[in-house]
Amino acid sequence: MHTQTDVVARLCGAVKRYGSLTALDGVDLVLQRGELLAVLGPNGAGKSTSISLLLGLMEPDQGRAELFGMDPVQIDACRRIGVMLQSAMLPATLQVGELLRLVSSYYPNPRPLEESAALAGVGDLLKRPYGKLSGGQQRRVQFALALCGRPELLFLDEPTVGMDIDARRKLWAAMRALVAEGCSVVLTTHYLEEAEALAQRVIVMAKGRVLSDGSVDALRARVPLTHIRCVTDLHADVIANWPQVVSAERDGTRMRISTSAAEHVLRRLLDADASLSELEVQRASLADAFTALTNEETVEQEAA
Repeated sequence: MHTQTDVVARLCGAVKRYGSLTALDGVDLVLQRGELLAVLGPNGAGKSTSISLLLGLMEPDQGRAELFGMDPVQIDACRRIGVMLQSAMLPATLQVGELLRLVSSYYPNPRPLEESAALAGVGDLLKRPYGKLSGGQQRRVQFALALCGRPELLFLDEPTVGMDIDARRKLWAAMRALVAEGCSVVLTTHYLEEAEALAQRVIVMAKGRVLSDGSVDALRARVPLTHIRCVTDLHADVIANWPQVVSAERDGTRMRISTSAAEHVLRRLLDADASLSELEVQRASLADAFTALTNEETVEQEAA
């Protein structure tokens, strides 16, 4: 049970409609202090609407939204958050350092400019005009602007879109550092490996409802599949007909097998092919669980 001081953001029975479309259908969401929460879902799931309610950009038709126990539009709540949305209209002619100084001035206790720049990896861009930066560099600047006010709660909407692998990993490290400081983070992302690497808790949404709320491991556990990869002379059709094998197919020189009974299948593989090599065993990924969960929701909707 969470105490009131532990909770930094909350949706209670939130309903939001756009004409005949129900974007949110009674959503409950609680975010604790120092927690990184990933909100996942296909397009139209209700992720952006949920964030908009928490940011005070719109009001729910039913239920309520809270930040730090307050209405999200209250200035005392707004000063305690940082926001990085999917797109940002920033003055193209201002230098990165000027933008950071400007945004920092809105907060009562901002980070030193150099610290914000270092966390976001933009220290070498401070003298550059924002409009002259690449898309990935602009995203890093937007991240720096989101964290420069020393927020207690950070909203990150698809933060690593347009970034290369190195920049993405550096931003992941910065997120972990912020959480270690006690900052809470709400992350929406289509990169499931990003959520798997970072999130302490994952919410999966579809059609305006929460389908699952729990740890990454708990979500994975809903898919009782293990993936086996190996180099073998056995034919895929033969393996696919074994009991408890869900699928078997060639992936280049390797065989990829999905099964609900990994130990049984491994023993049979080793017995059937003495030359078997390069064996890898992986449990179900977050992507597997997400796909299974959203597919279940689609089937239920169509059946209704």
